[in-house]
Amino acid sequence: MNYTVNKDTLIGEIINTDPNTATFFLDMGMRCLGCPSSTGESLEQACKVHGVPVQELISTLNNHFESYSTK
Repeated sequence: MNYTVNKDTLIGEIINTDPNTATFFLDMGMRCLGCPSSTGESLEQACKVHGVPVQELISTLNNHFESYSTK
């Protein structure tokens, strides 16, 4: 899967692309993934609210998506 996220990527878009990524959001304390407002947030917005370094989550997600490309 050739998919890359950045700080402006919407959470809903990421989860729709791969529902398995929900785990990364749950791990950072984002428990309201079903809420329409949470899925409309950007990575940067969500990270600010939950005190997570945005670049760290971007790297984690992009590594996850890259792992599909190498299979």
